[in-house]
Amino acid sequence: MAFKNRENFGRIGAVLAAAGSAVGLGNIWRFPIETGRNGGAAFVLVYIVCVIVLGLPVMISEFMIGRSTQSNTAAAYRKLSPGTQWKWVGRLGVLTGFLIFSYYSVVAGWTVEYAGYALTNVFARESDYKQMFSDFASNPFWPVLWLFVFMFITHVIIVRGVKSGIEKVSKILMPTLFLLIMMLVFCAITLPGSGPGIDFIVRPDFSKINGMVVLSAMGQAFFSLSIGMGCLCTYASYFRPDTNLTRSAVNVASIDTMIAIMSGFIIFPAAASAGYMLTADDVGPSLIFITLPHVFQQAFSGAPILAYVFSVMFYLLLILAALTSTISMHEVITAYLKEEFEMSRKKAARIVTCSCAFLGIFCALSFGVLSGFKLMDMTIFDWFDFVSSTILLPFGGMLISIFTGWYLNKRLMYDELTNYGTVRVRYFKVLVFILRFVAPVAIGFIFFNELGFFDVFS
Repeated sequence: MAFKNRENFGRIGAVLAAAGSAVGLGNIWRFPIETGRNGGAAFVLVYIVCVIVLGLPVMISEFMIGRSTQSNTAAAYRKLSPGTQWKWVGRLGVLTGFLIFSYYSVVAGWTVEYAGYALTNVFARESDYKQMFSDFASNPFWPVLWLFVFMFITHVIIVRGVKSGIEKVSKILMPTLFLLIMMLVFCAITLPGSGPGIDFIVRPDFSKINGMVVLSAMGQAFFSLSIGMGCLCTYASYFRPDTNLTRSAVNVASIDTMIAIMSGFIIFPAAASAGYMLTADDVGPSLIFITLPHVFQQAFSGAPILAYVFSVMFYLLLILAALTSTISMHEVITAYLKEEFEMSRKKAARIVTCSCAFLGIFCALSFGVLSGFKLMDMTIFDWFDFVSSTILLPFGGMLISIFTGWYLNKRLMYDELTNYGTVRVRYFKVLVFILRFVAPVAIGFIFFNELGFFDVFS
């Protein structure tokens, strides 16, 4: 039975909130790097196919589970599989969100610091961006302060509730994010010498496609859509009964894919204009906080004011992308505590913020005073990332597809997809087939690829 007096998203709010959950820092720093490593435009085309074949079916599964139960992700699986161990799938999503929120907020805090650097034109005065980032990340005070600031902002939004908090903010953040990225794309593609960067992302070389490219595309499609961590299931529990789940999933996936591809149209043309070739070292934070400040200064060297404006807009874009993600992760855990332990939203949110901030401190300090504390040559931050992103996320996604494809009542699935016969659905058998036979195997390959099992073939 659904919880009484449960808030619901409006139609536009549902799509924007779910899209905000999917759109994050990974769209801006992981997608371009994967594109660069795997042949450019050819990778983009394979990625789009993977989103359609793999990402959409699993996303629709989470939407069906959340909307049908109108409950937090842990309660959703328990209600749909009473008396079985499937209840642990939902709890796994809560745990995954808890761990990711703790360390992701550290990186989100870094974006605030770098937005400050951009605003005060620090990039124009510095030349050793690697040392600048190292000095900041290893500082025992500032990364922790920005971690607290970012978590506090997220906390305030969550406390305000589903409609007044998450939906209202999503209606502001997502259009603003889209406007910013459009402006950045326009600036990047009109740079002198940007042509090779544009060609790289629009002219496919199909000879570049091999098994490793397909694996990378599947992995990017999976991680980019926030599958397996309870965010989509939790947000779907706030969908109205007449929400078209298929259309919503397509809209969310389209927005997420569009933002990812547009980030490529920012980074590759700017790098080409600056005469810079992205390398294997330009990964994640290294790309965002070391490489790109240099690229932007070089690309706009003839117009310093444009370098300033471009940098400010870019790091503001990162803040917005990070915030839409932290909101969804916070809500997964808050909804779980609020409903499972029957506490107020304020109390639940307070517990989440304080506990994740506590863990986040150790993640933040692992770049400085705790950098020597390592296990298997990984810092505390690395361990949080490894356990949650490399193990729990793929494992959770695999269990979701198996649960939906093999266990979940097919009548319930059909009713949810068709809104009890009011929406026409022609792909139901294909969906079940993918969830049973394709998605679990594909996610298994993603899991082993992330662990490095296939590196010998690369």
